Amino acid sequence: MLSIPTFPESHHEILQSLANYSDRELIYQHQLHPEQGKFFAALFCRYSEIVYSVVQHAVKSQVQADYLFAIAWRQIFKELQQVKLAADPDATNWQNWLVDITGTTILQRKGYVEDRNIDIPPPEQIRYSLAAAPPPLWCYLERGLDLLPPLSRLIAIMTQNFKWNEQRISAYLQGEGQKIPAHTIQNYLSESYQQLEANLPHDIREIYLGVGAKNSAMSN
Repeated sequence: MLSIPTFPESHHEILQSLANYSDRELIYQHQLHPEQGKFFAALFCRYSEIVYSVVQHAVKSQVQADYLFAIAWRQIFKELQQVKLAADPDATNWQNWLVDITGTTILQRKGYVEDRNIDIPPPEQIRYSLAAAPPPLWCYLERGLDLLPPLSRLIAIMTQNFKWNEQRISAYLQGEGQKIPAHTIQNYLSESYQQLEANLPHDIREIYLGVGAKNSAMSN
């Protein structure tokens, strides 16, 4: 049996202030205020154990379980904005939906694992770290990345995902008609990171990065 992780952000004062909100209220506020991330983070903290208890049976590795757990929450994040609960839902109604989404996510990938056409990579190939990027932070980082200008997004992805150095990035961009010298790539990258941070909801920055509205890195 794999160990179910705990998430210290559940003790953050922003999320603690939502402790008395019902599931329905959190979902409604998440849909009403997409510029805020605390409502999704509160749902995540409230139901992370249930989702992890489902996904841990689909794989044998803790690393793979962490990755599949994050993938499941990414799908939940995508579908939560449109979900419509019953007129008088109870916790079971929401939990059933949550488990159904998680189960569907597993089924879409379990066959790949068994057939070794790996959609869930083997542990040694997984770079995702649950501790470094809990699912709410990961979801909002992905959304923030989508909002970057194309060139900024491309440079950030080549650096972070492909681990390319400045010379290789410059050479690739020049091959695509973008004449950007290697010594300027770091400047583009710094601007990309600043833009990405600015694209995150302010409460997500505070909960996960310890950056408040008054001391954001963007204001330094």
